[in-house]
Amino acid sequence: MKKSALNRRDFLKVGITGLVTTGATGLLFADDKKKKKDARKQTTPASGPQPPGGRREGFIYRTLGRTGVVLPVVSMGVMNSDNPELVRAALDAGLVHLDTAHGYQRGRNEELIGQVIKGRPRDSYFIATKVREGEKFLEMVDISLQRLGLEYVDILYLHNLSKRDNVLAEENLKVMEQVKKAGKARFIGVSTHSNEPEVIRAAMEAGIYDVVLTAYNFRKENINELDAAMAEAAAAGIGLVAMKTMAGAFWDKQRTQPINTKAALKWAMQNPSFTTSIPGMTTFDQLKSNLEVVKDLKLTPEELYDLKMGEARNLAGLYCQGCQRCLPQCPKALPIPEMMRAYMYAYGYKNLAAAHELVSSLNLPDNPCAGCSSCSVGCALKFDVRDRLVDINRLKSVPAEFFA
Repeated sequence: MKKSALNRRDFLKVGITGLVTTGATGLLFADDKKKKKDARKQTTPASGPQPPGGRREGFIYRTLGRTGVVLPVVSMGVMNSDNPELVRAALDAGLVHLDTAHGYQRGRNEELIGQVIKGRPRDSYFIATKVREGEKFLEMVDISLQRLGLEYVDILYLHNLSKRDNVLAEENLKVMEQVKKAGKARFIGVSTHSNEPEVIRAAMEAGIYDVVLTAYNFRKENINELDAAMAEAAAAGIGLVAMKTMAGAFWDKQRTQPINTKAALKWAMQNPSFTTSIPGMTTFDQLKSNLEVVKDLKLTPEELYDLKMGEARNLAGLYCQGCQRCLPQCPKALPIPEMMRAYMYAYGYKNLAAAHELVSSLNLPDNPCAGCSSCSVGCALKFDVRDRLVDINRLKSVPAEFFA
């Protein structure tokens, strides 16, 4: 059986039977006994609070801040998945936390999850969705609940904030408290792709947020400041969830040099401030790999070497860390971090629909760099900014129906 050909039937035989029911086997772990012992040190005691759907043998669990909710260290980011069987398999295997958003796949992602969870006991899964700030925020929350077939979500995030002022904006605080008070969300939080330390500290300052979903990976230049902010938030009782752990999934646009995403996920979750992570999964191979990580976070020497490969080979990669140092350099004030994220969606994750949606939302002209004989932007990661902007902006001319 080739790894690339793993399907649901193969996964059920090898993945769930081999990984979940019997625990980590010798096929996966050479020193299984020792690794199980290490995992138990980080696992919630059987007598303590239980995760949705009950405990799974060998899983590493952590508590989501002051919410008291216990979750496995790996959850499922559903953003890129359009396969209900994959989502069912993840839930059946014990990855009970599903993360989506109002805008993912133009609403179809929430509908897919609603289809999968229909008929399942409400206390057997844990759902988070995200809604962007705006005048129609409350209306969008209701639409999301309708798509999911739920009376409430477990976490509602105010989506994609990068400034303290947005986190603390009176209108945002008001609607988030209103949603929670109305029982439409058990817990509330914010998500952030950039300027994360400022957003995390603002969430602490606000005093109403239970959770922060933050970008975090081995390529972040501000990792020390980010670690410090997260430690402060964790000490204050805020639950922390990791996203963008794969750092773009590939080092190159041609997808010939993959990042060791399993190693990258382990690296991120070794930070004790995090409760769980939401790596995107689109294949049963990825699910199988992540089920190995949820039982063992130790990095092998080979995995550590893989994570250093990009630096050793001077590869720019596809992940924009959102440092925003490019913004004052651009005479046209173009939204470069957002365009770089769309570029990553398209070439790293092969999610053209998400890339198209993001690019289209920016309403840029057909040639955003017209009038500039040369690009004055010097990217911290040495991206060819102009080349990537012009390249990804081409998606804007493609009808949205093409990606349906």
